[in-house]
Amino acid sequence: MKVISIRGAGQSAADLYLDDKPRPEVAPGYVLIRTSFAGVNRPDILQRRGVYPPPPGASEVLGLEVSGIIERMPPDISRPRDALIHPALFGPEGAEQIMFDDIGWNLGDPVCALVNGGGYAEFVAVDIRHLLPIPKGLDLAQAASLPENILTVYANLMEHGALQAGETVLVHGGNSGIGATTIQMAKAMFKDLGGARVIATARGADKCAFAKSLGADLVIDTDTEDFVAAVKAFGGADVVLDIVAGDFFGKNLACLNMRGRIVQVGFGKEATVEIDLRRIMAKQAIVTGSMLRPRSADEKARITAKVHERVWPLIEKGLIRPILEERFAFADAAGAHAWMDKGDHKGKVVLDLQA
Repeated sequence: MKVISIRGAGQSAADLYLDDKPRPEVAPGYVLIRTSFAGVNRPDILQRRGVYPPPPGASEVLGLEVSGIIERMPPDISRPRDALIHPALFGPEGAEQIMFDDIGWNLGDPVCALVNGGGYAEFVAVDIRHLLPIPKGLDLAQAASLPENILTVYANLMEHGALQAGETVLVHGGNSGIGATTIQMAKAMFKDLGGARVIATARGADKCAFAKSLGADLVIDTDTEDFVAAVKAFGGADVVLDIVAGDFFGKNLACLNMRGRIVQVGFGKEATVEIDLRRIMAKQAIVTGSMLRPRSADEKARITAKVHERVWPLIEKGLIRPILEERFAFADAAGAHAWMDKGDHKGKVVLDLQA
């Protein structure tokens, strides 16, 4: 099968090239997907550069989310609930603890999925519990842009950040996939409960206008304005979802409300920061964060089921929409990475394996 491989150190997008590798083995409890589209994400860039290696046992091929068609399924398993009959296929913890959904799957079904690597390939093996149906009204390209961002934001905003109706969330990088998803999810989740307020930061007027168009209540151009003063004037933030860190950490803490939560989901600047514990104690603040990829398959299955239950209906109602900015031919993965490297994107980029 065709895959995208990395030549040399991977410091340049031009180091990506079209390669041939065997199809992945399909372990018990997994399905084989014929990939239609593969999402391109910031972690792919970092892995290409050698600073975000895949976890043990994961494919070394780039790619964390895909859409496509189920090509092959485990024998006698047509739906996750069958794990109650075949629990050995899904881990030693017991099917009752790790099965959270009852979607029936069949050969030929269109799906999208979070994958643990291997998405930049014609075929990818996926834990059957990590599959999601294509939301009504969306095509395969749009669906490929959903799993990584939706699961990341749900886990961090709704679970770690515990955002509630009436609270205010500050998200940095409002033009990014994470930022755009956070703005929409925060507004949609509490639409019938008075809503949550969203403050977004971005760099430059164009990116700020984009974040505003998604529903952010306040957008701050960090190229021209101190976001701390602006956030404080708006009433402060109860939750901060940060993909920047470095000197942003101290600034996040400065504009955090009492009992607020800072959730770190990435770092465009430095990962090592200096913390004044007295400020955290005085505000009774919680500082947390997470990565999606290193989580166990069972934990990802739990989050996938929660997303299907709580977020998929919002997508199908149009309250959360995929922001698909660019499609690149699969063979031009280098072009997609070069586009991402510029940092000017607004929304998501996908690779088209159907072209």
